[in-house]
This record gives sequence, structure tokens and C-alpha cells, in this order.
Amino acid sequence: MDHEGPSRTALVTAYARAYHQIADRPVILTDPLAAPLLGVSVDELTELGRPAVERPGGADDSDILRLGVGDRPRRLFFAARARFAEDRVAAAAAGGVRQVVILGAGLDTFAYRNPHPGLQVFEVDHPATQAWKHQRLTASGIDRPEQLTFVPVDFETDTLATRLEAAGFSRTDPAVFVWLGVVFYLTPDAVRGTLEYIARQSEPVEVIFDYLRSADTDEDRAQLQAREQRATAVGEPWFSYFTPDGIAAQLRALGLTDVEDHTAADLIAGYLDGSAEFEGEPPPALRPVRILRASR
Repeated sequence: MDHEGPSRTALVTAYARAYHQIADRPVILTDPLAAPLLGVSVDELTELGRPAVERPGGADDSDILRLGVGDRPRRLFFAARARFAEDRVAAAAAGGVRQVVILGAGLDTFAYRNPHPGLQVFEVDHPATQAWKHQRLTASGIDRPEQLTFVPVDFETDTLATRLEAAGFSRTDPAVFVWLGVVFYLTPDAVRGTLEYIARQSEPVEVIFDYLRSADTDEDRAQLQAREQRATAVGEPWFSYFTPDGIAAQLRALGLTDVEDHTAADLIAGYLDGSAEFEGEPPPALRPVRILRASR
């Protein structure tokens, strides 16, 4: 990632969520802070979402459009995975959980919309991303809630456990860990290490994360390879793939025995009241994408 600002994927996700507010009906995730945080207007978002052939002067190769803000399936998944996580946090908060850790928080806005009294939010991310976010929060006039703690972690020099402990996170109290859009950028060993850390949290503990399923056909392998090459080209390579059975076995071995796993297409359909968003096979971009929650 660019150590002078947010990662490209963090920006793309934020723009997609902002555009979702004006482009998609029904709205899966209501996030009125996404656009103000980015400092973009409705008109600017609308322009970014227009197909290139409709743009004055022909195709526009802007970063945000090129990285998929105008891709409806991908945009819906970004909204659906955030909604799924926030629904799980709501259920945990209703059950008495008072800590949520957002790993790789990027430009997520949950902490600034947090409707749960007493729920402390720990935003974990690279210091460069958090510094840029601080600037944008100030510029947009979005207040920092008392129930939010920033936890800057440079995984090249810091450890998650040390930084969270220093920030006031309690290992002896229940917690929810939200880990979206991160796992495939980590090595399998790094993923396992983080899951081991989460699994040692006092009960009840829950983790929500998305991952890429290993390809099992030549067509899927070719598509994954092409996407992996594009990710590598922008400096954010992919390292991890899992099978649903394989990741479930890892989680259960760590004591996280209650596992719920969804395809991206099924998750989206569930928030669209079962409407047939995708006829036949899901779009290629969504086929390898899954999201799960695991708890004990």
C-alpha cells in the first residue's frame, strides 16, 4: 500500500459505499457519512458512476472508476458485507458485548454512526491510513465519538496484541472482531496467527471476515489469476485462498465452532428480499468471494 495515505482498496470501497447510497435501490447499507468523509458531492459521484462511453470526450481512466466503483455486483457486495457485520455487532451488543475491533478499518464509518450505547469501537489500521482519515474527519466536520479508539498498527514493526492492549482493549471481556477486505492480502500464516489471537479472547467472541475461495475449475483459475495480477500491479497483491471446508476446519480447531458461511451472491440476495439480482451463474467477480462469521 501507499504509506503516505490510504490504500487504493480502502478508497475504492469507500467510494463504492458512497455511490451505493444514490445508485442502488433498495439500499442495503445506509451510510450517510461515506460521501462527506471522502469530500465528494452527489454530482461528482454520479459522474464517476457513468459508463466511460457516456463521458464527454470519450473514455475516462480515472482511478476510482477503473477500480470498479461502477461495477454494481461488486458495489452491492461491499454494502452487503458491511451490513452483515453491523447486523452481527448489533446482535452481540444486544447480548451485552461492549467491545468491537475493526481490523483494517480503512474509511469505515460505523464508529461515527454507532447506535449502541456503551459499545467501544477500536479501529485498527496502518498509521498512514489513519492519519489521512483524521484529516478527512476534521475537514468534513465529522465528530470523533468518545466510544472510538484509534489503534495504529504497522505490522512490519508492531504486534496487534501489544497495540490493542496499549489502547485499552480488554482481553478478559467479550468482543466482536470485524475483518473485511483484508484476509486475501495476508499470508495463510498471518491469517492463522490473527485467528489464534481472536480465539483466545474471553467468551463470547465472534469474528466476521470475507475471503477468496480457491479455484476448482480452469475458468475460475484463469479469472483469479488475472485479478491477482491486477492487484499486484497496483501494489496490493493477494496471498491467501481457502476452501469453505478448510477454513471451517481451522476455525473449529481453534474453538470457534459456530460457523456460518455465505457466498457473495447469496449474501446480496438475502438483503434484497430474495430478488433475482443475478440470473443463472453469479458474475465472475463474485464467484470466488465468500463471507463468514465464527463464534463460541
